[in-house]
Amino acid sequence: MTSVHEARSALGRRLRELRRQAGMTGKQLAETLSWAPSKVSKLENGRQTPTDGDIHGWTQVTGSQGEAAALLASLHTLEVQHSEWQRQLKSGLASHQRELADLDVQTKFFRVFEATVIPGLLQTGEYARARFVQGATTLKVPNDINEAVRARARRQEILYRPDKRFHFVLTEAALRFRLCTPEIMLGQLDRLISLSALPHVKLGIIGFETPYVVAPWHGFWILDRERVMVETYSAELNLAQPQEVELYGGVFEQLAAVASYGRAARAVITRVIDDLAPEAAEDGS
Repeated sequence: MTSVHEARSALGRRLRELRRQAGMTGKQLAETLSWAPSKVSKLENGRQTPTDGDIHGWTQVTGSQGEAAALLASLHTLEVQHSEWQRQLKSGLASHQRELADLDVQTKFFRVFEATVIPGLLQTGEYARARFVQGATTLKVPNDINEAVRARARRQEILYRPDKRFHFVLTEAALRFRLCTPEIMLGQLDRLISLSALPHVKLGIIGFETPYVVAPWHGFWILDRERVMVETYSAELNLAQPQEVELYGGVFEQLAAVASYGRAARAVITRVIDDLAPEAAEDGS
């Protein structure tokens, strides 16, 4: 979050400079643009991200139209770093899956840690549908769930490409959280066992009994050595500062080092299946 905050603050400082160069107070600028007085302060202090329209209005009023292109470039870079779900999913869930598919094609090595959910590339259609339903409901975005499920399934074809490598690390909690029905979760767990046998997929499971070296604060994806993706409730963060990528790489290695693999990982999954199966049978009776 530090680099995102710094980028937003830098953009705000530049907007303040342009206002002052124009000899305007914040109140005068807000009145001219018919904004709430607090909006100017929020933008200048990095507490609110401007829109394209805000940038155009600001530069027009301050007589600095020549700065608009550079400011918009800074804004769009910031939007990539901190991409709010409401903006990103305004055209639906499927479009975001297609954007991720383009990113998948460019990436050679995926390092993925998830503490609470099954990663999208490993999800069954039914589990994916449950996740998309929650997302559409929580964020109140267009409901194109069927198309989104199909788009995610197409993304998963990349797991079979010999030029790609995948290292997934999941906590046992991610296998047990009730984010769907027991029947759907049993199918998902079975799929994990199958995918763990793929030649280019390395699947690690951290069992409940395993001591952690570093706390599993949240899930994240490291794409090659170029980008770290983190999902929050409100936004998708894309971290690209070298020190951030290095930090997350080190955290991933520590988490991966305590995970179980191969037969031991499948034993943890099977243990969860055995615990869940009676409940699924009861629900189905």
